[in-house]
Amino acid sequence: KGLEKARNAICEYYREQGLKVNPENIFLTAGTSEAYSHLFRLLLNLKEEVLLPQPSYPLFQYIVDLNDARFYPYTLQYNNGWALDLEALSESNFSAAKAIVLVNPNNPTGSYIKTHELDIINQICHQHNMAVICDEVFYDFDLGIEPDRVSLVNNSEVLTFVLSGISKILGLPQMKLSWIVVNGPDLLVKEAMKRLEVISDTYLSVNTPVQNALAYWLKEKEMLQKDIKERIQQNYDFLQKQIHSVKATQLLKAEGGWYAILRIPAIRSEDEWVIKLLTHYHVFVHPGYFFDFDEGVHFILSLLTDSKVFQEGVMRILSRVEQEVS
Repeated sequence: KGLEKARNAICEYYREQGLKVNPENIFLTAGTSEAYSHLFRLLLNLKEEVLLPQPSYPLFQYIVDLNDARFYPYTLQYNNGWALDLEALSESNFSAAKAIVLVNPNNPTGSYIKTHELDIINQICHQHNMAVICDEVFYDFDLGIEPDRVSLVNNSEVLTFVLSGISKILGLPQMKLSWIVVNGPDLLVKEAMKRLEVISDTYLSVNTPVQNALAYWLKEKEMLQKDIKERIQQNYDFLQKQIHSVKATQLLKAEGGWYAILRIPAIRSEDEWVIKLLTHYHVFVHPGYFFDFDEGVHFILSLLTDSKVFQEGVMRILSRVEQEVS
């Protein structure tokens, strides 16, 4: 599971948010990718399915493939804000599904899980004997007004695994420490933890110096997050302000995370847009299809970019798009 003092430090991190976590229910990993791999091994047999959000981070599909399982996408819809398509999800075929992945807030849409969404998810998982895997690595990074959101750390309705780690919380990706918090009905939790401990002990991947340092680093969380929060907020505010002066480009609302999404007129393909911006105007953006946007033309912008560079890049994008469509 990891050193007790490291797990106690994680409990204190959650206690400061009003969340109570038992250190015995925490498993340390060397990154959330490893945590996903452990959980897919725990929950999925050959060719069984996990439900994955779309659009979202494309890494999930590769980890599923490496674990000889299958995935089935469920959609997030945009209507002046992102939300799970609960109606379509409820009508999905769950015959081979053993788990659903939630990202809270989702990457790159920046949408948090709402209480009413969690209620429906719990109903579906209880009915079909599915577990919930919830990735909350960006949870601390809300944008502006406190959003309507709920952490799944204390979700006890169904077997639940919450992932987080210091690559995002503390801006320390090179230190390689993440964790899994297990919650749910007692019997399911007991059996899951027994098996998860075998998987974790097989690899023993988290190095000791990082575990020893974790409590000290987490005590400095506010200081370490301050610069990140200020930058992403400043960049997002600038983008919101500039978008009002243009007609052709839409900023899709985000509640948290490190990314912004622009919807661009579909007068050419995403690849054509992205390559033209890069080669002619020296602006680099990710196309939406990198994150499984299945329609329209979208640019994904990192809010972590240096503010001066970000502002110049945004002005070039908006100016170019306006000229192209006028």
